[in-house]
Amino acid sequence: MNAEIIAVGSELLLGQIINTNARFLSQQLAELGVNVFYHTCVGDNPDRLKEAIEIAEKRSDILIFTGGLGPTKDDLTKETIAKHVNKQLIMNEEALHSIKLYFERTKRQMTENNKKQAIVLEDAHIFPNEHGMAPGMLLDTEKNKYMLLPGPPKEMEPMFLKYGYQAIRTLLKEDDVIVSRVLRFFGIGEAMLETEIEDLIDAQSNPTIAPLASDGEVTLRLTAKHKQMETALSLLGETEEQILSRVGEYFYGYDETSLMHELIKQIKEQKLTIACAESLTGGMFQQEFTAVPGAGVLLKGGVVCYTNEVKETVLKVRRETIEEMGVVSRQCAQELAENIAILMNADIGISFTGVAGPDELEGNPVGTVYMGLSIKGQPTRVEKLNLGGTREAIRVKSVKYGCHFLINRLKGNQNAV
Repeated sequence: MNAEIIAVGSELLLGQIINTNARFLSQQLAELGVNVFYHTCVGDNPDRLKEAIEIAEKRSDILIFTGGLGPTKDDLTKETIAKHVNKQLIMNEEALHSIKLYFERTKRQMTENNKKQAIVLEDAHIFPNEHGMAPGMLLDTEKNKYMLLPGPPKEMEPMFLKYGYQAIRTLLKEDDVIVSRVLRFFGIGEAMLETEIEDLIDAQSNPTIAPLASDGEVTLRLTAKHKQMETALSLLGETEEQILSRVGEYFYGYDETSLMHELIKQIKEQKLTIACAESLTGGMFQQEFTAVPGAGVLLKGGVVCYTNEVKETVLKVRRETIEEMGVVSRQCAQELAENIAILMNADIGISFTGVAGPDELEGNPVGTVYMGLSIKGQPTRVEKLNLGGTREAIRVKSVKYGCHFLINRLKGNQNAV
């Protein structure tokens, strides 16, 4: 089966929002074995949408629409499709009741145009919207299938996972169990990782191996199909074992985890606390740390020490260090890490100092980063990096490398115990 994803909304064409829905749906459809050869984006115009539908029908079996199901006049996806396939639009009482309950629960006045969201295509299979108002739907005609999903990702993604995914499996008459596992890697580039397992990727059939790079990380999505769950899991395990035998030193976790989640897991297991001194990263490490539910009790506190004055007076970096070696130096990173741990009475002190740009500092080029890692009972270590990219990319990578280095130190600490 071939699918085409059609995103509806002028805001997409104007660059006001990013079309993350297409990426999500493509990943899910690939897992199902459905080919996606085209992504289309069209504004809120019935004539242009009709033209896009006519083109898509000639090259795809199923057309998946996101957006244009809302209450306003420019939300016209189902109206345009209904006219095109000669179907009536009817009120779905269940959806209308759900919308009314939403307004009652939030104590807001329901305007008349909100009823429009409960209107659906005649003969369509309806997907309840458990995270919003407009329901989704699937219309199966003799020639093509039309799946309509809401535009907001927080509504579209759970709706597709709960209802749309199984609906497509039914269309495919798919009886096999489909199991996926994401392997996450850090410290190795996409090109290098692919080179290391190139023969496995070339020979893939079941399970399939799909690489993806983002923000300095690389993931491999493994997907296996079989009539028996046990066999599908065994196939995944065998492929994972082959991959990790080659690049296991860069592997840090599965599925939706992150480096920060894995770091917090290590700190929690070892019943430690942490404090942070951030110059280069400006509080980014602490922001990400505290974004993880329950992590706040592990963070004693931190200092954003952008100026030399704060480094010297608050964090007690020696004036000789600043004057003779500079703030972008191993010695400064070490003193920051050790002193923040003492100041906050924490088991771990981590520091970030460096040059994010746009200009060099103290003769150090943009991308020079020093991280101090002070763990109680161990000698302090300082890691130096030479990172590339934009100012923001350097800051993001610095935080991830800080997690990466600290995870490895703590794992070593755990093994020693």
